[in-house]
Amino acid sequence: MSKRKNLSKAEIASFCRQTALIIQAGITPAEGMSILIHDTINDDGKALLKEIEENCHKGYMFHESLDETHVFPEYVIRLVALGEESGNLDTVLVSLAEYYEREDDIADSIKSAVTYPLIMIGMMFLIIIVLVVKVLPIFKQVFVQLGTDMSPLATKLMNIGSYLSDWAIVITIILAVIIAVFFLLYRIPPIKRRIQSILAHLPGTRDFYANVAAGRFASGMYLAFSSGMDMFHALDMIEQLIENDTMAAKITKVREEIKEHASMPEALEKAQVFSNLYSRMVAVAFRSGSVDTVMEQIAVNYENATDKQLRRIVSIIEPTLVIILSLIVGVILLSVLLPLMGIMSSIG
Repeated sequence: MSKRKNLSKAEIASFCRQTALIIQAGITPAEGMSILIHDTINDDGKALLKEIEENCHKGYMFHESLDETHVFPEYVIRLVALGEESGNLDTVLVSLAEYYEREDDIADSIKSAVTYPLIMIGMMFLIIIVLVVKVLPIFKQVFVQLGTDMSPLATKLMNIGSYLSDWAIVITIILAVIIAVFFLLYRIPPIKRRIQSILAHLPGTRDFYANVAAGRFASGMYLAFSSGMDMFHALDMIEQLIENDTMAAKITKVREEIKEHASMPEALEKAQVFSNLYSRMVAVAFRSGSVDTVMEQIAVNYENATDKQLRRIVSIIEPTLVIILSLIVGVILLSVLLPLMGIMSSIG
């Protein structure tokens, strides 16, 4: 069988949600996959579900059947295995669905927040190129007819425009290749993690990535507690999911503190994983036995905080780009209009 690409967060969430409903109805995973096959339109989806069904009929456990497809994250495989062993597979699947739905919402928020500024930047460059390549030569003809020269700035810009016009196709191809290479490299996990690490340390995005990492940690802990996972295994897998070096160091400190016989709330507080308020909430939750509920609420709160930060960042970027574009266009036009106005006034 040809190698498939890993499932997206939305696809994992949908699969876990539907499978949880099937398990809750008392239907076996193998029978459930047969039901899902009939309800699936996508050919790749049908093939995947068929492979899972065949593996179940061969005698594999459900988590082993998922593992054989090589498209599910190790986190999902381990938690499904834990659910099968503990007899609460439906609960684990619901928790996984909620986790990946939350992750998908965060990813969609980031994409939507980044898309508009990128479009604005593209439009800004397009307008500047049109001014330099098409508009300035017209002004040059006017100055030639008047028997004078344009300002040095306008002349330099027009020369640049002439160069861009002559090499437009080559420059376009080079830019397209650079953009394509960037997106391909970003799909490679080590490079993607390195880029995110750089963004996580920049002043403008540091707090945002810190909140995203804390929210993912809380969401992962909720999933671990609701599934009955061992604490150290949970910390190991959450560290792999977060992809944030700062939070990974904090998780390492939590693990070390627990080994030194500190309680989980004490370890979280010493490692400064959460804010003081959330650390106190976790401490109270451990005493009351409602830690999974509190962790879920903390994850939701951090998700709301990241949404607000994204909106605030976009609200700053949008007018900034408009101001920059206006200034650049204004400087280009003034560099030719002011001398032209001076000449016209002297003629008058």
